[in-house]
Amino acid sequence: MTEGIDAHVHLWDRALDPQDWIDPGTMAPIARDFGAADLKAMLAATGLHRAVVVQSSNSVEESVRLARLDPAVVAGLVAWVDLTAEVDPQLDRIRRDATVPVVGVRHLAHIDPDPVWLLRSDVARGLEVLEREGLCFDLVLRDWQLPQAALLSGRHEGLRFVLDHLGGPPVPGQDASAWAAGLQGLALRPNVVAKVSGLVSGLAPRSWHAKDLADRVAVALEAFGPDRLLYGSDWPLAELGGGATAWKEAVDELLAGLSDVEREQMYGGNAAEVYCFF
Repeated sequence: MTEGIDAHVHLWDRALDPQDWIDPGTMAPIARDFGAADLKAMLAATGLHRAVVVQSSNSVEESVRLARLDPAVVAGLVAWVDLTAEVDPQLDRIRRDATVPVVGVRHLAHIDPDPVWLLRSDVARGLEVLEREGLCFDLVLRDWQLPQAALLSGRHEGLRFVLDHLGGPPVPGQDASAWAAGLQGLALRPNVVAKVSGLVSGLAPRSWHAKDLADRVAVALEAFGPDRLLYGSDWPLAELGGGATAWKEAVDELLAGLSDVEREQMYGGNAAEVYCFF
């Protein structure tokens, strides 16, 4: 049976890596540190085995620390490097004394001051290094950036792109037509996969049900198919929407129409193939 892998989690020690975006008033459930022991407990509660840890700060120092986590619970790290600078020395530093493999890189493009950061020529040079190294590039975007991502993935056909959180669809009840068109356009690129993750982090606990997200997940399944979708909890941010267990149960419900093989792919097999760990 395929190892169960949560393809998108975060860990942080705020004394070492401040998370200034966390508002203790409105984000009380995540206004604390989260470490490997917390992750192990969350995985046990959701029935999965290991996770891909994704950077939450644009910081090489954070990535160095995350690369030294316990491989028994962390399958791989999506790190941060400055793609506009020399990438190789940064990767070497993160990999030195690492206990888990660096499987990809991510930049917080959705909040970068440059609205076209993805399309910059200096970023393109950094992406060429990732392609050479066999690493993925995780895309964390707003829905209006999806056309940029389609253009970018077309320019770098040899690089695997992983779209986080389905590209940020609008919350239930809002018009999702522009997002759906953008997602469908991006899915035409064969070197792009997507994570079914992060859809409840902006919703209040007990304010949503699985059926409220059914149309978003249906669009993703039609666009990418189950062989190009990865399950991710976006934990601990999932705690803002009711918890990782509630999210996993919702996804279980939304994927009930798939075969056992297809569900195994989404709950681990695809992550292992995309991020190249087995």
